[in-house]
Amino acid sequence: MKHLLCLVHSNYLKLVALLSTMQPLSLLLFRVWVALAFWRAGVVKLNDPMGTSYLFNYEYQVPILSPDMAATLGTYTELILPWFLVLGLMGRSAAIVLFVYNIVAVISYPALWPHGLWTDLIGNEFIDHKAWGLMLLALIFYGPGKLSLDALLCKWLKPRCCKSSSQ
Repeated sequence: MKHLLCLVHSNYLKLVALLSTMQPLSLLLFRVWVALAFWRAGVVKLNDPMGTSYLFNYEYQVPILSPDMAATLGTYTELILPWFLVLGLMGRSAAIVLFVYNIVAVISYPALWPHGLWTDLIGNEFIDHKAWGLMLLALIFYGPGKLSLDALLCKWLKPRCCKSSSQ
């Protein structure tokens, strides 16, 4: 029995090691998936400024900002930050801003949750926003991963910063 437990444990550790090597790829896929969703939304807003203005003035209920300011900020947020996310440049910062932006988008558009925000939070409404939010949370907690400009810059800056601080 002890031998069987050791064998199962050993194989489990090998599986964990193999899966751990896939973490950078999964974080890259999260970054690309979320970035494409936001980028496409930004392109739609940019291509139809009158429609965007209508939505922000009559459909969306963005708090604090004027509808025109919210439309402009929303469009450029969706066009610029996905590039930072895909490249993994300031990856956690981009993920935090997009995470908050995603929450504001859901709250500002009550048509996404016809049965009430809290009911639909657990239900099947605004499922895309929930998936994007979870992927962004993973990027916030784990960073953009080894396949990112952040990792490359960190590797490049580390020896230079350590030399200058020790002199």
